[in-house]
Amino acid sequence: MKIISAEFIKSATDPSHYPEDTLPEIAFAGRSNVGKSSLINTLLQRKKLARMSNTPGRTQLINFFLVNDELFFVDLPGYGYAKVPLEIKKKWGPMVERYLKSRKNLRMVILILDIRRDPTKDDLSLVSWLYTYGIKPVFVLTKSDKLSKSRVAVRRRAIGETLEVSDDALVTFSARTREGRETVWNVIVDSITV
Repeated sequence: MKIISAEFIKSATDPSHYPEDTLPEIAFAGRSNVGKSSLINTLLQRKKLARMSNTPGRTQLINFFLVNDELFFVDLPGYGYAKVPLEIKKKWGPMVERYLKSRKNLRMVILILDIRRDPTKDDLSLVSWLYTYGIKPVFVLTKSDKLSKSRVAVRRRAIGETLEVSDDALVTFSARTREGRETVWNVIVDSITV
């Protein structure tokens, strides 16, 4: 997809703060520091639209980005080992669950995993939750440039087995080399043109 415009619209914690649900939405979910912001920035050909940090847990709100005035990218808070206050951490689950259950215009959830790490209990819990609500996630394995091609193949198979999906259902991605960018866009375009 040719990116003509991409802009941050708002952050929200509650459905009353979401933008109107008139455009399709693509949600990005994953553990803290897994590369959500890098993926979003690479897809949108922007360097700093989605804020990146070496500190896990920087995204603590649901962030909406308007793309080409025709769809929203929705950056969900990371989960897992984030060093944030416990009271904020406790709000994340219900906040994200409310979003995922309530948005009629949600077209896809892209679940981001670091190819170098096995899926965590939190990852598997989210996958199970999504399946329960009839949402089939698209799995994107980030940081593929950090491994050799043979190691990428080994990790894809192992992650696919853990997730109980074929390894060709996993998209490998690198923000540095842009590997996988077009594949992810093709999946997104297919989901919003149905």
